[in-house]
Amino acid sequence: MQNNPNTTDPRAVPRVAFTEEMRRDYTILVPNMLPIQLGLICRIMENYGYRMELLDTEGPDIVEQGLKNVHNDTCYPALLVIGQLMNAIESGKYDTHKIALIMPQTGGGCRASNYIHLLRKALAKNGYDYIPVISLNFSGLEENPGFQLSGKMLVQIAYGMLIGDLIMLVANQCRPYEIVPGSTDQAARICIRTVAQRFTAGRLIRYHEVMSLYRFVLEAFGKLKLDKTQHKKRVGIVGEIYVKFSPLGNNNLERFLLSENCEPVLPGLMDFCLYCIYNSVIDAELYGRSPKKAIGYKLAYHFVLKKQADMIKLIREQGKFAPPMPFDKVRRLSQKIISPGVKMGEGWLLPAEMIELISEGVRNIVCTQPFGCLPNHIAGKGMLRKIREHYPEANIVAVDYDPGASKINQENRIKLMLSSAE
Repeated sequence: MQNNPNTTDPRAVPRVAFTEEMRRDYTILVPNMLPIQLGLICRIMENYGYRMELLDTEGPDIVEQGLKNVHNDTCYPALLVIGQLMNAIESGKYDTHKIALIMPQTGGGCRASNYIHLLRKALAKNGYDYIPVISLNFSGLEENPGFQLSGKMLVQIAYGMLIGDLIMLVANQCRPYEIVPGSTDQAARICIRTVAQRFTAGRLIRYHEVMSLYRFVLEAFGKLKLDKTQHKKRVGIVGEIYVKFSPLGNNNLERFLLSENCEPVLPGLMDFCLYCIYNSVIDAELYGRSPKKAIGYKLAYHFVLKKQADMIKLIREQGKFAPPMPFDKVRRLSQKIISPGVKMGEGWLLPAEMIELISEGVRNIVCTQPFGCLPNHIAGKGMLRKIREHYPEANIVAVDYDPGASKINQENRIKLMLSSAE
């Protein structure tokens, strides 16, 4: 539902806009989902005069803050995101009159579009209703005069996202085998800093520069000393987008898999973006939505596919790392398992990514989902039997994440899956 600042509902919390004046000296706190991609995007935004800080806090205090400010029936990602932001506000680290918060809104059927209203309610409840909350959306849900994304900025953010996916991809292929502990993370920091320095506000970055940055990332990680004689079980991670990527949301699942002598394998964020773009094409084909809009989305889809293909080509040319599967192939593989019309939440993308991993030889998969997330229980856990019918070699475990779930029980379930892993 679109927020109406002029509503007369006495229960509504007034919306405080983020103004141009605030942009000059406010710090925007960003809840952490993807440390690499969001860290890079925050650095790019700094080039345009925005002070953005990606929160890296974790621990039981965040869950407690979430439970204190959000009903425990609310989905787990909302509880964690709001808990992390409230924890930062009450930490004493920030001048609360000089900070703003940012929250994404998809505008789709997922409850995530309503997190922002729950956050404002939590702020008002604790006496912080003067703190502005910025809606990050591309659906016209809310506008803030001090936070405007120009076409040039969007292009740089999109390229930054692709480069961030590449950094995450090759880092995950290096970290389990590194001879010098911490060298992979150091390479990632160098790459993020170098990329951010090139994405300046004064000019439009050219695509040949993006290609050179792809090569820079591959060269930086290609120089790391690795011991590939070690036997590691490759384990894919799929699921609801927040708990799949966020160390806070999945109890540091990647770190746990590394401790169990595994190589974590994650599909990139760009896959989710392509999924969202293509869903607008599906809306026209299956549900009678505007065919004119569908043409625009189809053009955007093929444009991004071409950029992904260029990155895959460079990875193959270098020859040291395994590239991702082209997304259009991922999309087509999913159609023998699930209808493309199933698109609430992660929808058809969730089984599609499992099939992608299995087809690439990653047969051991952890399917992460917030307890009570209906779309993901249907399109994730609900599709496991059908996936196993088509791919009997698949070794998949579905793990629920919730404030009441035991980390030990989650890890024991994963260990049981790993005991039969190839």
